[in-house]
Amino acid sequence: MTTLLENIRVIDLTTVVFGPYATQMLADMGADVIKVEPPEGDQMRQAGRPKQGRGMGPVHMTLNRGKRSIALDLKQPADAEVMRGLLADADVFVHNVRGAGIARLGFDYESVRAIRPDIIYVHCVGFGSDGPYAGLQAYDDVIQAATGTTTLLPRADGDARPRFVPSLIADKVSGLYGTQAVLAALFHRQRTGEGQLVEVPMFECFAQFMLQEHLYGEVHDDPVQPAGYPRQVDPHRQPFPTRDGWVSIVPYTAHTIARVFEVLEATEVFDDPRFATDLDRLRNVSLLYAEIARRTPARTSAEWVRILNAAGVPCMEVRDLQDIRSDPHLAAVDFFHHRDHPTEGGYVEMRLPIRFAAMPARDLAHPPAIDEHGPALRAEAQRRHKR
Repeated sequence: MTTLLENIRVIDLTTVVFGPYATQMLADMGADVIKVEPPEGDQMRQAGRPKQGRGMGPVHMTLNRGKRSIALDLKQPADAEVMRGLLADADVFVHNVRGAGIARLGFDYESVRAIRPDIIYVHCVGFGSDGPYAGLQAYDDVIQAATGTTTLLPRADGDARPRFVPSLIADKVSGLYGTQAVLAALFHRQRTGEGQLVEVPMFECFAQFMLQEHLYGEVHDDPVQPAGYPRQVDPHRQPFPTRDGWVSIVPYTAHTIARVFEVLEATEVFDDPRFATDLDRLRNVSLLYAEIARRTPARTSAEWVRILNAAGVPCMEVRDLQDIRSDPHLAAVDFFHHRDHPTEGGYVEMRLPIRFAAMPARDLAHPPAIDEHGPALRAEAQRRHKR
């Protein structure tokens, strides 16, 4: 079966989540991704308890499907030579080693370009190299703090203590920027024959992502409103209680606001002059959220989902993470594809959510053990070196 990135080889010298998530998307689209890791393995292999094999933790299982693994100590001349052999046949090299460190190893851009002149060399960094934070270490929590993301929950719930969003969101978003960067650079090379150096800075990527709506009033030189999109940080913008749980209801337009209160049989709310016109209702939507919350305990979550969606109002039951694997929609689209791993037993592989007509869904190679493909890749690099 032909894939979208057929015959594109990616050498992945990244760790943790940012880089591996970027290369995971490339593997999903058919690239041959070779994960180069130290002899002890990428540290995320230890995130969670493995079923059987060493270094086969659950986060590794989701981040490294479809990749091949080779363990190399790049400080050792023989292993560095293997790496050079792999790079000679590579289209893309992705790493997150800091600049001075990668230069000491002999794999800075100029050194790699000497091996493969048209290489697409992607450096995943914490902060852009032209700024005063260049060279600082960056992890998800650091980037959430630096971008103001840790102040969003306090705005929403009134607890002044800064808090992290409980997701590696900055890592994953920056990884998606990394995937975009690789695809754009591949397209450029196809047109021009030129490789290039690409820098993907986590801070700038996540700042742009978060500030699309939250820059808000600060988009102007003389702001008339503060930063922070009010609707997103509204303390009343929360799931609504029901008889047996919670639901998310999104009355985002004047029309859907009216429909919600029709379904609630509470149109008398609009007799209040604060809600007299469509514009009044949008301006005072926070107060309307409170009115909705007073009424939703009258029915079960399933009843509200059925009634409100039938009325054209977006509504979904609040689920626990434990329930997601049994979601009927995800089951229907085969999002969680059940596989049998050679050492870890039964597991689920999350399918690429994007559907391409030119690339039907397919089984990827299982998440690899440490150095699982090392012997074959070393032999391949040696043959390349002899040519």
